Amino acid sequence: MLEVTDLVAGYGSTTIVQGISLEVDAGECAALIGPNGHGKTTLLRAISGLIKIRSGTVRFDGVDLTRERAEKIVERGIIHMPQGDLVFPDMSVEENLVLGAFTSAASKRARQRMEEVYEIFPRLLERRTQRARTLSGGERRMLAIGRGLMGDARLIMVDEPSLGLAPVIVDEVYEQLRRIVDSGMTVLLVEENVNRAQSLASRLHLVENGEIVRSGSGAEVLDERAIRETYLGVTE
Repeated sequence: MLEVTDLVAGYGSTTIVQGISLEVDAGECAALIGPNGHGKTTLLRAISGLIKIRSGTVRFDGVDLTRERAEKIVERGIIHMPQGDLVFPDMSVEENLVLGAFTSAASKRARQRMEEVYEIFPRLLERRTQRARTLSGGERRMLAIGRGLMGDARLIMVDEPSLGLAPVIVDEVYEQLRRIVDSGMTVLLVEENVNRAQSLASRLHLVENGEIVRSGSGAEVLDERAIRETYLGVTE
């Protein structure tokens, strides 16, 4: 479904992503893992059109999206859920969700989508009239993910869903992400917590210094002690 080939991107004069190539199959959950600051988030931003691609290509269902604007990429079905709790604080939960269906195609199915989001995140249904600023950190993270699902998503890219959350809340967020994956949604996940990523994704891509240095199943990527210790800080 998604093909990234020799992608180079960065900010100003600094190159962050240095020739990354990867594929994500339809219905697959793939994860980018590795140390903080090595290009995982930058890669998602390049795929979603938020920063300019310097060279290389992004193809989605065979269509070249390399030079497309971000809003056109959303209309194609690629939904980027960035790090943190990026919600509209003075709007209600339901108003935030409605904004996720801003494309003309998605807006026609907004009510149906909202029911699906409430089924996945029943706590949002309970809080639907509350202002987003009154939610807990975990609830805001659920709202950010739910808002992304309101679009006509065919591929969702979720950046660090566990960032800054207490372990018990991370358990809850990942339980709902598991439901999304099990529904057949295609997912590209960025996650520094290796155990979390491995529990959800069928394929891992280890990123170091803007390059993918190893790809495969969790067992294939994490089987060498040097890799576990050097890149992931995991000691046995």
